[in-house]
Amino acid sequence: MLFVVLGPTASGKERLALALAGRLGAEIISVDSMKVYRGLDIGTAKPGAEERSRIPHHGLDVADPAERFTAARFMQVAEEAIADVRSRGRPVVLSGGTALYHMALLAGLFEGPGRDDGLRRRLEDEAAREGPAALWRRLEREDPGAAARIHPNDARRLVRALEVLELTGRPISGLQRQWDAPWQAPRHPFRMARLRWQRQALLGRIAARVDRMRGAGLLEEAKGVWERRARLSETPLQAVAYKEFFPFFEGREEEDAAWERLRRHTARLAKAQETWFKRFPAQPVDCVGPGDPALEAEDAVLRIWEGKEVES
Repeated sequence: MLFVVLGPTASGKERLALALAGRLGAEIISVDSMKVYRGLDIGTAKPGAEERSRIPHHGLDVADPAERFTAARFMQVAEEAIADVRSRGRPVVLSGGTALYHMALLAGLFEGPGRDDGLRRRLEDEAAREGPAALWRRLEREDPGAAARIHPNDARRLVRALEVLELTGRPISGLQRQWDAPWQAPRHPFRMARLRWQRQALLGRIAARVDRMRGAGLLEEAKGVWERRARLSETPLQAVAYKEFFPFFEGREEEDAAWERLRRHTARLAKAQETWFKRFPAQPVDCVGPGDPALEAEDAVLRIWEGKEVES
């Protein structure tokens, strides 16, 4: 049995996972497409040395930022970690905000065509030149089912959908029918809880998180990413917490504008994550209370993992 805690960025799911893993004697597998990269620590809110010494973590720092890390690679890393943890007779807790990775590990990976670098560069150039919305309008004409699932600003998924369409002549929405009922035969048995926040409360937590990152030295970490941008893969360059500062480093705007953009983009990311996680078979747990609401959800999440009903 895998124990899963879901929640948008800044929801407190990582702290909650630590607390629950401590109670269960479990180890944590990170399900996060950015925390896999070495050196991207502050911007990804990666757990620190003290937290990792208390609870063993897997899926962190397994790739160089110059590498292209895929969902298939994540599945390999995660499966090896699951086997390793189980060999010691310990439970596994999954925690992270990358819905695609959760879906791949638990329900299976969408088997589409491989990437075509030339075609992808052409589509990426078009998105940079005309804006992602131009790709979305084309996708809406040619594959309305996919367009309905993809945000008009989500350039990466728009590029992939059009890439599949051009390579196969078939809409990605049709090829993804295997995900229409993904939870009927999961790859691993699991129990899943989802932290649910009121929007304004979550926005307040996001603002506080950005302030903490500012004090921790995110600007310097982001500058390192910008200075190495010619050598890095596309994924870290598109990560929220780094690309927002590129115009500032290029001398095109003031620093405060970059921090404000980071707050907006983090809020947008959280909303997209919530939209995805609502599709998962997770029982919601409302976060309310005067203390740390995520940690106050600890008993409720544990009851869900024990297979008991929780009022929400």
